Amino acid sequence: MMAMSCKDGKGAIMDNGKYVRYTPEQVEALERLYHECPKPSSIRRQQLIRECPILSNIEPKQIKVWFQNRRCREKQRKEASRLQSVNRKLTAMNKLLMEENDRLQKQVSHLVYENGCFRQHTQNTTVATKDTSCESVVSSGQQRHLTPQHPPRDASPAGLLSIAEETLTEFLSKATGTAVEWVQMPGMKPGPDSIGIVAISHGCTGVAARACGLVGLEPTRVAEILKDRTSWFRDCRAVDVLDVLPTANGGTIELLYMQLYAPTTLATARDFWLLRYTSVTEDGSLVVCERSLTNTQNGPSIPCVPNFVRAEMLPSGYLVRPCEGGGSIIHIVDHMNLEPWSVPEVLRPLYESPTVLAQKTTMMALRQLRQIAQEVSQASTPNWGRRPAALRSLSQRLSRGFNEAVNGFTDEGWSLMGNDGSDDVTILVNSSPEKLMGLNLSFSNGYPSVNTAILCAKASMLLQNVPPALLLRFLREHRSEWADNNVDAYAASAVKLGPCSLPGSTRLGSFGGQVILPLAHTIEHEELLEVIKLEGIGNCPEDVLMARDMFLLQLCSGIDENAVGMCSELVFAPIDASFADDAPLLASGFRIIPLDSGKEASSPNRTLDLASALEVKGSGNKLSGDRNVGGGGGSGSARSVMTIAFEFAFESHMQESVAAMARQYVRSIISSVQRVASALSPSHLNPNGGGIQSTLGNPEAHTLARWISHSYRGYLAVELFKTVGEGSESILKSLWHHSDAIVCCSMKALPVFTFANQAGLDMLETTLVALQDISLEKILDEHGRKGLCAEFPQIMQQGFACLQGGICVSSMGRPVSYERAVAWKVLNDDDDAHCICFMFINWSFV
Repeated sequence: MMAMSCKDGKGAIMDNGKYVRYTPEQVEALERLYHECPKPSSIRRQQLIRECPILSNIEPKQIKVWFQNRRCREKQRKEASRLQSVNRKLTAMNKLLMEENDRLQKQVSHLVYENGCFRQHTQNTTVATKDTSCESVVSSGQQRHLTPQHPPRDASPAGLLSIAEETLTEFLSKATGTAVEWVQMPGMKPGPDSIGIVAISHGCTGVAARACGLVGLEPTRVAEILKDRTSWFRDCRAVDVLDVLPTANGGTIELLYMQLYAPTTLATARDFWLLRYTSVTEDGSLVVCERSLTNTQNGPSIPCVPNFVRAEMLPSGYLVRPCEGGGSIIHIVDHMNLEPWSVPEVLRPLYESPTVLAQKTTMMALRQLRQIAQEVSQASTPNWGRRPAALRSLSQRLSRGFNEAVNGFTDEGWSLMGNDGSDDVTILVNSSPEKLMGLNLSFSNGYPSVNTAILCAKASMLLQNVPPALLLRFLREHRSEWADNNVDAYAASAVKLGPCSLPGSTRLGSFGGQVILPLAHTIEHEELLEVIKLEGIGNCPEDVLMARDMFLLQLCSGIDENAVGMCSELVFAPIDASFADDAPLLASGFRIIPLDSGKEASSPNRTLDLASALEVKGSGNKLSGDRNVGGGGGSGSARSVMTIAFEFAFESHMQESVAAMARQYVRSIISSVQRVASALSPSHLNPNGGGIQSTLGNPEAHTLARWISHSYRGYLAVELFKTVGEGSESILKSLWHHSDAIVCCSMKALPVFTFANQAGLDMLETTLVALQDISLEKILDEHGRKGLCAEFPQIMQQGFACLQGGICVSSMGRPVSYERAVAWKVLNDDDDAHCICFMFINWSFV
């Protein structure tokens, strides 16, 4: 009989009726080994006894028990620390919610008071006729929205301090008061793990958004990050601090000039002339507030800049309060007048929607803070040898490069090139790419010195009734549907040493399959950074590409269809296999911006019948219908604008040839996008709006489901699932909703998948269209392939086989574990083998 106390690892050990206590030296030796190896093997424990004479009087079994108790205490400490952290977060969130509740009560009281005054005014008003009543209402509405003409404000140092204090008061009244009528942003659910409490304005001048939340950073660090707007606000081109004035209370007044990119080629960029005031309140809170300096005199000013529309920032900013136990409670207010009159009417919803402002600016600030806080708190494993800050820098460079291509500012060296008689595609040329890239392009890993210019072909198009996130996801997963192999090869040659050749040359190779290699992602996966490997096929001379594979650095964002007003982007740039941090990036890609602020009622997985709609290559079985069998159709009036921009490096004497190639390429992409958008449109996918009855009414689908079910019952003598009702429709529904991943593959030398149920598509992280591009060999690891090869004869002879559990890989490269798998032959009505079906039981992402 042996027992041991857990107290501090020094408890008495009872061995044969005698108590033995660990000495401090023994505990020190054991602790040292524990930090080296928390779970040593029996051999290692015996080796420890031999190496440490001080432990010679302790039995190996006793040492084993000590390590068990030590691991138990370590686990308890970690759990206690985690619970304390959660408790602090919940306490702070409770405080935040109580403050928000108080603010809402004040807002309700204010609205009730205004409503009472309005009722009394209405009752006391004598109206002569309906016409005069209408005139009265209209005139009163006009008076309410008239902007009072104020005399010019003094912009001397004393006048700027007065403006700063006024800005502070107005900002606080918005952040914690009732100066703006705030309504909760659609789709936002506050909680301890949410991004925060997000609200948008209702009925105020301009557009405004407000957010409050918790971040695990100190207030000064929070203010430092938020002030560096170009590091997290992708639409921000530059923020120049032109003057800094200290104040008597220890704060600072800064005069800023800020430029924002235009989101599309159809609009003009914005700029701001701002005052920023940083101060500390009496309760220790840190406040950073900003406003535009308009109608001032006796001070500095910024004249209007060509190619920019001067917009106005109304009192906005950040209120950062220290949180008990560490971290900060932050309130963010963004309030702008983006001058929507200056853009085409179709784009005005982008400039008049507070939801768009919240998604692009307010929530982006909170996401950046949460991302950095997570990186600080967790020792993350570097991806591809790069730390999180380096990966963020790559994402920022890609996004900035694409914005520069879309806007084509003359101060970066861009000049307009004449068109070919049609203005659908705009061609810009930059003969000074060093200024644009900010790099020396002659270094070994960059563009060769002969490529002295960059050409950009860009265009915008209006899309009707297609969800942006769904379209973008298709473009990401099916590059072969719109990209040209020869153009890809030309782009690849630009990042190799040696001269570029135009597409069409016999020296260029082509690319086969596409492999997506995850590189990094943000906390909520709203942004993905990845490397795309385009696998080379055919003969490809080494002196042109120097490798048979092409690599793209790709940034994907806005693929969540549940995010209201979210812009969807797919930006990529060819990179050399060396993947140097300072390599220049020629960004190209797509940006899709929803123009309707309403939430689209679309299925995030509506790509099921694209195989037939697009006539995707391959002879596998296709199933027509909506992948979300219980979902409804989308709105028939959803609109979005898509901007396309592609950049090419070229030798100066090839300008005309490259321009013609780029113009033709962008036009072909537009044609492909229109074809895909038409196929993705709810009117195409579900013209009758009959839900399950119409989307799963394809006879081929019911036949395949019936074959799968009957073959399983015939071989294994049990039912695959219990059907809710009778008929083939019930069988198909039961198969589709089965909790285990069920996939079918062709009976060929290289089996490819032809069908999967919902769980199968989720496990493989793909759609039924992309499923046909995935082979069985690609998803299985070496152990799985060997096991399948060993069991394959049994499957063909006996009709089924049970496979051991293991690891497979999704189409996104993520490992997936499964407890076991079952494979069986699927027989058609003539008892001939149609395909092989696999069921992966109890699968989960590792």
